[in-house]
Amino acid sequence: MTQDQTTGPDAATETPVPWRPSRTVAVVLAGGTGTRLGLGIPKQLLKIAGKPIIEHTLAVFEAAPEIDEIIVLMATGHVEDARQIVEKAGLRKVTKVIEGGDTRNATTRIALDAVGPADCNILFHDAVRPLLSGRIVRECVNALWTYDAVDVAIPSADTIIQVDENDCITDIPVRSRLRRGQTPQAFRSPTIREAYRIAEDDPNFAATDDCGVVLRYLPGTPIKVIDGSDENIKVTHPVDVHLADKLFQLAAAQAPRLTNHRSYTEELTGRTIVVFGGSYGIGHELTELARGFGAQVFPFSRSTTGTHVERAEDVEAALKTAFEATGRIDHVVVTAGILERGALAEMDEETMDRLLQVNFVGPVTIARQALPYLQQTKGQLLLYTSSSYTRGRARYALYSATKAALVNLTQALADEWADVGVRVNCINPERTATPMRTRAFGEEPEHTLLAAEAVAQSSLDVLVSDLTGQVIDVRRAPGDGPAPAAVPAQSGAGRVEVSAGTTSAS
Repeated sequence: MTQDQTTGPDAATETPVPWRPSRTVAVVLAGGTGTRLGLGIPKQLLKIAGKPIIEHTLAVFEAAPEIDEIIVLMATGHVEDARQIVEKAGLRKVTKVIEGGDTRNATTRIALDAVGPADCNILFHDAVRPLLSGRIVRECVNALWTYDAVDVAIPSADTIIQVDENDCITDIPVRSRLRRGQTPQAFRSPTIREAYRIAEDDPNFAATDDCGVVLRYLPGTPIKVIDGSDENIKVTHPVDVHLADKLFQLAAAQAPRLTNHRSYTEELTGRTIVVFGGSYGIGHELTELARGFGAQVFPFSRSTTGTHVERAEDVEAALKTAFEATGRIDHVVVTAGILERGALAEMDEETMDRLLQVNFVGPVTIARQALPYLQQTKGQLLLYTSSSYTRGRARYALYSATKAALVNLTQALADEWADVGVRVNCINPERTATPMRTRAFGEEPEHTLLAAEAVAQSSLDVLVSDLTGQVIDVRRAPGDGPAPAAVPAQSGAGRVEVSAGTTSAS
């Protein structure tokens, strides 16, 4: 059928054809080699929060409903490493893992060939930006209904200066109009293809930014900028590794609770939990809470069962008891610990030895003994630290040191045991109302302490989560006293507020 092309004074203005993409593809650019981090492996393979950086990044796109397909462009010699990560993580949206080019431009061209000729949305994202949010992905895709190209950026908090070859200032641009670019950068596929087609005729073409290619070679194309986030950092320098790790801790600490009593019951019925230090305080509350949801819980402690966590034979016997009774061990929780105050120079050797044995040797012993059981169930080891791990405090030297050691132990074991599917996390409670704390500090105003029940609830949330390698900070909501953190039978449960606390007492 031939369309009438007759035009005249009264003819309607021609309207552009609506954009109808066949799909939306996320292209994850993982070509970095990690030279600035001083690593022997590409930085995208470095583990943060228990997983390789690239796995965190891919998981964001996997979870985004706006994304239909993921293509990975990997550094030379490491394609198989990336494929193994994809397979192990069960990332179903990843359709291709291929080798990238020698430059960013070459890698983009390879990606465009891999995407294919059909009209689609394409998002290019740095693999080493693992803290990308679903909100940014959503806004990028939505913006492509209106714009041909989309960038992500945040305002510059610093004044930017321009210098000459002698490092003398030549200009100070107005900061309010400046932005710091991030990724993803999103395009309608015909637009980015055309920009690169034109660029091929330029012998001086070189760019590290795909929006820059569109800006230079398709100058009439508006490029929409949407708000990025401060958390969407690029892991480039050694300090970035530490920042990203901490940001993951803060994000993980906000994992939501299950919605109701039934959800917890479905997760915990038939599970076996062993709690070392379960006679009082947080351990006791966790025991009672988990039992209420159908878990089979076996609490062990020095005072009730004669179990000394620093003795391998005691730990072995405790684990064997639980396993023989139920045929499985899903979670092992270590709340056992002692708090002795005093100047190091004035502390007797017996006290020092007891602190080190119970607070550190004990968790290490339990970890070694528990691994074979947890491997069978793909379970979790849960440890407890104190905010004093972030800096040693006077008259808490050994206590602080052992709590810092537990954080390092958590992160190391999460990495070490990832291949066998065993998760390891650490709870960092605010000052908590427990008998141990009362013995050390006496009676304190109730409104200043976190309830042991609240810490137990957060602990349970971590146990039923997929988290690993995390230090989860638990604190009271502003103005709250130590109210129990019970889960309502029908209505949705709340969420424990999280941030750095000041003292752990488990």
